[in-house]
Amino acid sequence: MAADQIRVAVVGVGNCANTLLQGITHYRRNPDDATGLMHPLLGGLRVGDIHFACAFDVDARKVGKPLADAIFEKPNNARIFVRDPDDDGAHVFAGPLGDVVASHLTNFPEGQRTVVADAPSDKAAVVRALRETGATVLVNYLPVGSQKATELYANACLEAGVGMVNCIPVFIASDALWARRFAEKGLPLVGDDVKSQFGATVTHRVLMKLAQQRGIAIDSSYQLNVGGNADFLNMLERGRLGSKKTSKTEAVTSQVPLDAEHIHIGPSDYVPFLGDNKVCYVRMNMRGFGGFPMELDMKLSVEDSPNSAGVVVDAVRCAELARRAGVGGVLEGVSAALMKRPLKQMEEGEAAAAMEAWVEENAKRETRNVTPGG
Repeated sequence: MAADQIRVAVVGVGNCANTLLQGITHYRRNPDDATGLMHPLLGGLRVGDIHFACAFDVDARKVGKPLADAIFEKPNNARIFVRDPDDDGAHVFAGPLGDVVASHLTNFPEGQRTVVADAPSDKAAVVRALRETGATVLVNYLPVGSQKATELYANACLEAGVGMVNCIPVFIASDALWARRFAEKGLPLVGDDVKSQFGATVTHRVLMKLAQQRGIAIDSSYQLNVGGNADFLNMLERGRLGSKKTSKTEAVTSQVPLDAEHIHIGPSDYVPFLGDNKVCYVRMNMRGFGGFPMELDMKLSVEDSPNSAGVVVDAVRCAELARRAGVGGVLEGVSAALMKRPLKQMEEGEAAAAMEAWVEENAKRETRNVTPGG
Protein backbone atom coordinates (compact mmCIF):
# COMPACT_ATOMS: atom_id res chain seq x y z
CA MET A 1 0.00 0.00 0.00
CA ALA A 2 1.42 3.39 -1.01
CA ALA A 3 2.06 5.77 1.87
CA ASP A 4 -0.06 8.53 0.32
CA GLN A 5 -3.16 6.37 -0.15
CA ILE A 6 -6.36 7.25 1.67
CA ARG A 7 -8.00 3.94 2.59
CA VAL A 8 -11.78 4.34 2.60
CA ALA A 9 -14.43 1.96 3.91
CA VAL A 10 -17.91 2.52 2.48
CA VAL A 11 -21.10 1.61 4.31
CA GLY A 12 -23.98 1.19 1.87
CA VAL A 13 -23.16 0.24 -1.72
CA GLY A 14 -25.85 2.32 -3.39
CA ASN A 15 -25.86 5.06 -6.02
CA CYS A 16 -23.65 7.37 -3.96
CA ALA A 17 -20.94 4.74 -3.59
CA ASN A 18 -21.36 3.93 -7.28
CA THR A 19 -20.75 7.50 -8.42
CA LEU A 20 -17.99 8.08 -5.88
CA LEU A 21 -15.99 5.10 -7.18
CA GLN A 22 -16.58 5.99 -10.82
CA GLY A 23 -15.61 9.60 -10.17
CA ILE A 24 -12.42 8.80 -8.27
CA THR A 25 -11.38 6.52 -11.13
CA HIS A 26 -12.06 9.32 -13.63
CA TYR A 27 -9.97 11.91 -11.78
CA ARG A 28 -7.19 9.42 -11.09
CA ARG A 29 -6.95 8.69 -14.82
CA ASN A 30 -7.37 12.35 -15.74
CA PRO A 31 -5.40 14.27 -13.08
CA ASP A 32 -5.51 17.56 -15.02
CA ASP A 33 -9.33 17.60 -15.20
CA ALA A 34 -10.63 19.94 -12.49
CA THR A 35 -14.22 20.12 -13.78
CA GLY A 36 -16.67 19.53 -10.95
CA LEU A 37 -14.06 19.75 -8.18
CA MET A 38 -14.08 22.41 -5.48
CA HIS A 39 -10.50 21.45 -4.55
CA PRO A 40 -8.48 19.54 -7.16
CA LEU A 41 -5.66 19.58 -4.59
CA LEU A 42 -6.58 19.68 -0.90
CA GLY A 43 -3.78 19.78 1.65
CA GLY A 44 -1.50 18.08 -0.85
CA LEU A 45 -4.04 15.28 -1.49
CA ARG A 46 -5.66 14.64 -4.87
CA VAL A 47 -8.98 12.93 -5.51
CA GLY A 48 -7.06 10.06 -7.10
CA ASP A 49 -5.28 9.42 -3.79
CA ILE A 50 -8.55 8.01 -2.44
CA HIS A 51 -8.63 4.21 -2.61
CA PHE A 52 -11.20 1.76 -1.28
CA ALA A 53 -10.32 -0.67 1.47
CA CYS A 54 -13.68 -2.42 1.91
CA ALA A 55 -17.43 -1.94 1.87
CA PHE A 56 -20.47 -3.13 3.82
CA ASP A 57 -24.02 -3.89 2.66
CA VAL A 58 -26.92 -6.21 3.49
CA ASP A 59 -28.06 -6.96 -0.07
CA ALA A 60 -27.12 -10.47 -1.22
CA ARG A 61 -26.72 -9.14 -4.77
CA LYS A 62 -23.71 -7.12 -3.59
CA VAL A 63 -22.21 -8.95 -0.60
CA GLY A 64 -19.15 -11.04 -1.39
CA LYS A 65 -18.42 -9.28 -4.68
CA PRO A 66 -15.61 -6.89 -5.58
CA LEU A 67 -16.80 -3.36 -4.90
CA ALA A 68 -16.03 -2.39 -8.51
CA ASP A 69 -18.66 -4.93 -9.63
CA ALA A 70 -21.17 -4.55 -6.80
CA ILE A 71 -21.78 -0.86 -7.51
CA PHE A 72 -23.58 -1.80 -10.75
CA GLU A 73 -26.01 -4.27 -9.14
CA LYS A 74 -29.70 -3.45 -8.78
CA PRO A 75 -31.43 -1.44 -7.45
CA ASN A 76 -28.61 1.03 -8.26
CA ASN A 77 -29.54 3.25 -11.19
CA ALA A 78 -26.90 5.98 -11.18
CA ARG A 79 -25.65 7.11 -14.56
CA ILE A 80 -22.60 5.17 -15.78
CA PHE A 81 -19.75 7.39 -16.97
CA VAL A 82 -16.82 5.06 -16.20
CA ARG A 83 -17.64 1.52 -17.28
CA ASP A 84 -14.45 -0.07 -15.99
CA PRO A 85 -13.74 1.58 -12.61
CA ASP A 86 -10.47 0.79 -10.87
CA ASP A 87 -10.50 -2.29 -8.68
CA ASP A 88 -8.62 -1.44 -5.48
CA GLY A 89 -9.11 -4.96 -4.17
CA ALA A 90 -12.03 -3.91 -1.98
CA HIS A 91 -14.78 -6.45 -1.40
CA VAL A 92 -18.26 -6.02 0.03
CA PHE A 93 -18.74 -7.54 3.48
CA ALA A 94 -22.10 -8.42 5.01
CA GLY A 95 -23.01 -5.68 7.45
CA PRO A 96 -25.33 -5.88 10.47
CA LEU A 97 -28.96 -5.62 9.39
CA GLY A 98 -30.23 -3.45 12.23
CA ASP A 99 -32.68 -0.82 10.98
CA VAL A 100 -31.18 -0.52 7.51
CA VAL A 101 -34.08 -1.89 5.44
CA ALA A 102 -37.44 -0.09 5.59
CA SER A 103 -40.38 -2.47 5.93
CA HIS A 104 -42.38 -0.93 3.07
CA LEU A 105 -39.76 -1.81 0.42
CA THR A 106 -41.28 -5.27 -0.07
CA ASN A 107 -44.23 -3.53 -1.76
CA PHE A 108 -41.98 -2.12 -4.50
CA PRO A 109 -40.30 -4.53 -6.94
CA GLU A 110 -37.49 -2.06 -7.61
CA GLY A 111 -36.64 -1.97 -3.90
CA GLN A 112 -36.88 -5.65 -3.10
CA ARG A 113 -33.68 -7.36 -2.10
CA THR A 114 -32.51 -10.66 -0.69
CA VAL A 115 -30.98 -9.87 2.66
CA VAL A 116 -27.92 -11.95 3.43
CA ALA A 117 -28.79 -14.84 5.73
CA ASP A 118 -25.58 -14.74 7.75
CA ALA A 119 -25.43 -11.01 8.45
CA PRO A 120 -23.50 -10.32 11.68
CA SER A 121 -25.52 -9.12 14.64
CA ASP A 122 -22.90 -6.89 16.26
CA LYS A 123 -19.93 -4.68 15.41
CA ALA A 124 -17.17 -7.27 15.95
CA ALA A 125 -17.08 -8.35 12.29
CA VAL A 126 -17.07 -4.72 11.17
CA VAL A 127 -14.15 -3.86 13.44
CA ARG A 128 -12.22 -6.88 12.22
CA ALA A 129 -12.79 -5.97 8.55
CA LEU A 130 -11.76 -2.35 9.11
CA ARG A 131 -8.52 -3.43 10.78
CA GLU A 132 -7.64 -6.20 8.34
CA THR A 133 -8.18 -4.02 5.25
CA GLY A 134 -6.26 -1.03 6.61
CA ALA A 135 -9.18 1.40 6.44
CA THR A 136 -8.45 4.90 7.72
CA VAL A 137 -11.74 6.72 6.97
CA LEU A 138 -15.28 5.30 6.93
CA VAL A 139 -17.97 6.93 4.76
CA ASN A 140 -21.53 6.30 5.93
CA TYR A 141 -24.04 6.06 3.08
CA LEU A 142 -26.75 4.08 4.90
CA PRO A 143 -30.41 4.82 4.07
CA VAL A 144 -32.10 7.72 5.85
CA GLY A 145 -33.52 6.57 9.18
CA SER A 146 -30.76 4.03 9.96
CA GLN A 147 -30.22 5.29 13.50
CA LYS A 148 -29.13 2.06 15.19
CA ALA A 149 -26.95 0.92 12.31
CA THR A 150 -25.18 4.28 12.07
CA GLU A 151 -24.44 4.23 15.78
CA LEU A 152 -23.06 0.70 15.43
CA TYR A 153 -20.66 1.79 12.67
CA ALA A 154 -19.65 4.87 14.69
CA ASN A 155 -18.79 2.62 17.60
CA ALA A 156 -16.86 0.33 15.24
CA CYS A 157 -14.81 3.33 14.07
CA LEU A 158 -13.98 4.22 17.65
CA GLU A 159 -12.84 0.68 18.38
CA ALA A 160 -10.91 0.19 15.14
CA GLY A 161 -9.25 3.61 15.15
CA VAL A 162 -10.93 4.90 11.98
CA GLY A 163 -12.14 8.41 11.15
CA MET A 164 -15.75 8.89 10.05
CA VAL A 165 -17.60 10.94 7.44
CA ASN A 166 -21.32 10.75 8.19
CA CYS A 167 -23.22 11.58 5.00
CA ILE A 168 -26.72 10.90 6.33
CA PRO A 169 -29.06 12.73 8.72
CA VAL A 170 -28.46 10.57 11.77
CA PHE A 171 -26.92 12.95 14.26
CA ILE A 172 -23.40 11.88 15.20
CA ALA A 173 -21.07 14.81 14.54
CA SER A 174 -23.76 17.26 15.66
CA ASP A 175 -24.28 15.37 18.93
CA ALA A 176 -22.06 16.58 21.78
CA LEU A 177 -21.64 13.10 23.29
CA TRP A 178 -20.46 11.49 20.05
CA ALA A 179 -18.26 14.51 19.33
CA ARG A 180 -16.57 14.09 22.70
CA ARG A 181 -16.04 10.35 22.20
CA PHE A 182 -14.28 10.88 18.86
CA ALA A 183 -12.19 13.68 20.37
CA GLU A 184 -11.14 11.47 23.27
CA LYS A 185 -10.01 8.78 20.81
CA GLY A 186 -8.18 11.33 18.67
CA LEU A 187 -10.24 10.38 15.61
CA PRO A 188 -11.62 12.88 13.06
CA LEU A 189 -15.37 13.17 12.53
CA VAL A 190 -17.13 15.05 9.71
CA GLY A 191 -20.93 15.33 9.52
CA ASP A 192 -23.87 15.26 9.52
CA ASP A 193 -25.88 14.90 6.28
CA VAL A 194 -23.84 15.81 3.22
CA LYS A 195 -24.68 19.13 1.58
CA SER A 196 -24.75 18.51 -2.17
CA GLN A 197 -22.31 20.50 -4.26
CA PHE A 198 -25.05 22.52 -5.98
CA GLY A 199 -28.21 21.08 -4.53
CA ALA A 200 -31.57 22.08 -3.11
CA THR A 201 -30.40 23.01 0.37
CA VAL A 202 -27.36 25.10 -0.54
CA THR A 203 -29.20 27.05 -3.25
CA HIS A 204 -32.24 27.61 -1.02
CA ARG A 205 -30.22 28.92 1.92
CA VAL A 206 -28.06 31.17 -0.28
CA LEU A 207 -31.14 32.67 -1.93
CA MET A 208 -32.79 33.24 1.45
CA LYS A 209 -29.68 34.92 2.84
CA LEU A 210 -29.27 37.05 -0.28
CA ALA A 211 -32.85 38.29 -0.04
CA GLN A 212 -32.39 39.19 3.61
CA GLN A 213 -29.10 40.99 2.94
CA ARG A 214 -30.83 43.04 0.23
CA GLY A 215 -33.49 44.23 2.65
CA ILE A 216 -36.23 41.89 1.49
CA ALA A 217 -38.71 40.53 4.05
CA ILE A 218 -39.36 36.79 3.69
CA ASP A 219 -42.86 35.77 4.73
CA SER A 220 -42.80 32.06 3.88
CA SER A 221 -40.95 29.48 1.84
CA TYR A 222 -41.02 25.85 0.83
CA GLN A 223 -38.65 23.35 -0.74
CA LEU A 224 -40.02 20.16 -2.31
CA ASN A 225 -37.91 17.38 -3.80
CA VAL A 226 -38.81 14.39 -5.96
CA GLY A 227 -36.58 11.65 -7.30
CA GLY A 228 -36.50 8.08 -8.54
CA ASN A 229 -33.57 6.46 -6.73
CA ALA A 230 -33.50 4.14 -3.73
CA ASP A 231 -33.05 7.09 -1.37
CA PHE A 232 -36.44 8.55 -2.32
CA LEU A 233 -38.02 5.09 -2.27
CA ASN A 234 -36.70 4.55 1.26
CA MET A 235 -38.08 7.92 2.37
CA LEU A 236 -41.65 6.99 1.45
CA GLU A 237 -41.78 5.59 4.98
CA ARG A 238 -42.43 8.88 6.73
CA GLY A 239 -41.34 7.51 10.08
CA ARG A 240 -37.75 7.51 8.80
CA LEU A 241 -37.87 11.19 7.85
CA GLY A 242 -37.75 12.96 11.20
CA SER A 243 -34.01 13.65 11.24
CA LYS A 244 -33.94 14.39 7.50
CA LYS A 245 -36.55 17.14 7.81
CA THR A 246 -34.77 18.53 10.86
CA SER A 247 -31.43 18.59 9.07
CA LYS A 248 -32.71 20.24 5.87
CA THR A 249 -34.90 22.75 7.72
CA GLU A 250 -32.18 23.82 10.16
CA ALA A 251 -29.71 24.24 7.31
CA VAL A 252 -31.97 26.91 5.82
CA THR A 253 -33.43 28.53 8.94
CA SER A 254 -29.95 28.87 10.45
CA GLN A 255 -29.41 31.55 7.79
CA VAL A 256 -32.82 33.24 7.92
CA PRO A 257 -35.03 32.39 10.91
CA LEU A 258 -38.63 31.47 10.08
CA ASP A 259 -41.13 29.84 12.40
CA ALA A 260 -42.36 26.35 11.63
CA GLU A 261 -45.70 27.62 10.29
CA HIS A 262 -44.01 29.53 7.50
CA ILE A 263 -41.45 27.11 6.14
CA HIS A 264 -41.72 23.59 4.77
CA ILE A 265 -38.73 21.58 3.58
CA GLY A 266 -38.50 17.91 2.80
CA PRO A 267 -38.72 15.08 0.28
CA SER A 268 -42.06 15.06 -1.45
CA ASP A 269 -42.42 11.86 -3.45
CA TYR A 270 -40.83 8.96 -5.28
CA VAL A 271 -41.11 9.06 -9.09
CA PRO A 272 -39.53 5.87 -10.50
CA PHE A 273 -38.90 7.09 -14.05
CA LEU A 274 -36.69 9.93 -12.77
CA GLY A 275 -33.99 7.40 -11.86
CA ASP A 276 -31.08 9.06 -10.06
CA ASN A 277 -32.30 12.48 -11.16
CA LYS A 278 -33.66 14.76 -8.44
CA VAL A 279 -35.95 17.68 -9.15
CA CYS A 280 -36.18 20.43 -6.54
CA TYR A 281 -38.81 23.16 -6.36
CA VAL A 282 -38.20 26.23 -4.19
CA ARG A 283 -40.79 28.91 -3.52
CA MET A 284 -40.13 32.17 -1.64
CA ASN A 285 -42.91 34.64 -0.79
CA MET A 286 -41.39 38.04 -0.03
CA ARG A 287 -42.01 41.77 0.38
CA GLY A 288 -39.76 44.48 -1.00
CA PHE A 289 -39.68 48.29 -1.02
CA GLY A 290 -42.89 49.76 0.31
CA GLY A 291 -44.09 46.28 1.26
CA PHE A 292 -44.84 45.34 -2.34
CA PRO A 293 -45.08 41.55 -2.84
CA MET A 294 -42.38 39.56 -4.59
CA GLU A 295 -42.37 35.89 -5.50
CA LEU A 296 -39.57 33.54 -6.49
CA ASP A 297 -40.09 30.09 -8.00
CA MET A 298 -37.03 27.99 -8.80
CA LYS A 299 -36.64 24.56 -10.32
CA LEU A 300 -33.32 22.71 -10.06
CA SER A 301 -32.81 19.37 -11.80
CA VAL A 302 -29.63 17.43 -10.98
CA GLU A 303 -28.20 13.93 -10.98
CA ASP A 304 -28.40 13.26 -7.27
CA SER A 305 -25.42 11.01 -6.54
CA PRO A 306 -22.59 12.89 -8.31
CA ASN A 307 -23.90 16.08 -6.70
CA SER A 308 -22.93 14.63 -3.32
CA ALA A 309 -19.75 12.89 -4.50
CA GLY A 310 -18.18 16.26 -5.33
CA VAL A 311 -18.46 17.13 -1.64
CA VAL A 312 -17.57 13.73 -0.20
CA VAL A 313 -14.16 13.68 -1.91
CA ASP A 314 -13.34 16.85 0.05
CA ALA A 315 -14.75 15.49 3.33
CA VAL A 316 -12.70 12.29 3.00
CA ARG A 317 -9.48 14.17 2.27
CA CYS A 318 -10.07 16.50 5.22
CA ALA A 319 -10.66 13.54 7.53
CA GLU A 320 -7.46 11.91 6.31
CA LEU A 321 -5.54 15.16 6.64
CA ALA A 322 -6.75 15.44 10.25
CA ARG A 323 -5.77 11.85 10.98
CA ARG A 324 -2.26 12.39 9.67
CA ALA A 325 -1.93 15.65 11.60
CA GLY A 326 -3.13 14.03 14.83
CA VAL A 327 -6.36 16.04 15.02
CA GLY A 328 -9.38 14.33 16.58
CA GLY A 329 -13.00 15.22 17.20
CA VAL A 330 -15.46 17.09 14.99
CA LEU A 331 -13.87 19.15 12.23
CA GLU A 332 -16.18 22.12 12.78
CA GLY A 333 -15.26 24.39 9.88
CA VAL A 334 -15.10 21.47 7.46
CA SER A 335 -18.47 20.16 8.63
CA ALA A 336 -20.07 23.61 8.40
CA ALA A 337 -18.84 23.95 4.81
CA LEU A 338 -19.77 20.44 3.62
CA MET A 339 -22.68 19.25 5.76
CA LYS A 340 -26.29 20.34 6.33
CA ARG A 341 -26.32 19.75 10.08
CA PRO A 342 -22.85 20.46 11.50
CA LEU A 343 -22.04 20.86 15.15
CA LYS A 344 -21.81 24.62 14.50
CA GLN A 345 -23.79 26.31 11.71
CA MET A 346 -22.10 29.08 9.73
CA GLU A 347 -22.91 31.22 6.72
CA GLU A 348 -21.63 29.77 3.44
CA GLY A 349 -18.79 32.27 3.04
CA GLU A 350 -17.75 32.00 6.68
CA ALA A 351 -17.76 28.20 6.53
CA ALA A 352 -15.73 28.09 3.31
CA ALA A 353 -13.14 30.44 4.81
CA ALA A 354 -12.97 28.41 8.01
CA MET A 355 -12.40 25.22 6.04
CA GLU A 356 -9.70 26.79 3.87
CA ALA A 357 -7.88 28.10 6.96
CA TRP A 358 -8.14 24.70 8.67
CA VAL A 359 -6.73 22.89 5.62
CA GLU A 360 -3.84 25.32 5.31
CA GLU A 361 -2.98 25.01 9.01
CA ASN A 362 -3.12 21.22 9.17
CA ALA A 363 -1.37 20.60 5.86
CA LYS A 364 1.71 22.18 7.46
CA ARG A 365 1.68 19.96 10.51
CA GLU A 366 4.21 17.18 10.75
CA THR A 367 2.63 13.86 9.90
CA ARG A 368 2.62 11.56 12.89
CA ASN A 369 3.22 7.84 12.61
CA VAL A 370 -0.21 6.25 12.47
CA THR A 371 -0.88 2.64 11.58
CA PRO A 372 -3.85 2.61 9.17
CA GLY A 373 -6.91 1.22 10.87
CA GLY A 374 -4.99 0.98 14.11
